Amino acid sequence: TLSTFPAGLPPTTLAVSVEFTALATLLPTALAGLPRLQELHLSSNRLATLPEPLLRPVPTLRVLDLTDNLLADLPTGIFTAAGHLQHLVLRGNRLQALQPAWFRHLPRLQWLDLADNALTEVPPAIFHPLSSLHSLDLSHNHLATLAPDALAGLRVLERLDLEGNQLGTLLPAVFAPTPALRLLFLQDNKLQTLPTGVFVPLRHLRVLDLSGNRLQALELPPGTMLDLDISGNPWACECPLLMLLRQAAPQLTASRNTLCASPAHRRGQEVAAVSRAGDTGC
Repeated sequence: TLSTFPAGLPPTTLAVSVEFTALATLLPTALAGLPRLQELHLSSNRLATLPEPLLRPVPTLRVLDLTDNLLADLPTGIFTAAGHLQHLVLRGNRLQALQPAWFRHLPRLQWLDLADNALTEVPPAIFHPLSSLHSLDLSHNHLATLAPDALAGLRVLERLDLEGNQLGTLLPAVFAPTPALRLLFLQDNKLQTLPTGVFVPLRHLRVLDLSGNRLQALELPPGTMLDLDISGNPWACECPLLMLLRQAAPQLTASRNTLCASPAHRRGQEVAAVSRAGDTGC
């Protein structure tokens, strides 16, 4: 199996894929002589470090995929010369902390995948330079909170995935910087309460997944046409929740697993059926 990066590629090469091999190291000059390279796919290798000058010879690179390697850190200036990068995939590595310097020179980045790492926090405004970012995946990390300005600058972000973290609460204004958000995934966290109005800035939201948390009461974004998954929570089927669902009338997915936990006489009943019933006294 391949353990070194191939040499002698023609200078007109546009894409290189070295995936599912034993590649463990890259020389600083690995990409020298490939000035037109646009895509570099290095997923499922054994890369634990990258040389800081690696990307300097490929200034037109648009796609970099480093999925499923052993990267615990990246050099501070790794992306300094990568201003054309649009897709950056770092999923399935061992990253424990994000460095602001990584994101300072990526104004065209549209897709950033940081899922399945060991991140414990998102530093305030770290993504602020990413003015073109449409999709951000932070799922399956170890995030317990989001700083007030964690999402600052992401004015055109449409998709945010926070599934499978340890979020116990959200700050009231956490989504204020992301008014274009259309898909928000918060399933399988530890959310117990939602701040009043937390989703109010999200007037374009179409998909909201809150399943598998510890919520008893619900907040919803304004507007209609929402696909909503709130299954696997211990809902309190009392007037605030029932009235909200009746008025907003979201499309409830997984309604069979969306059950009342209280009050006692409604325990185990489907939330959707209870909210539709006319005898709730609300």
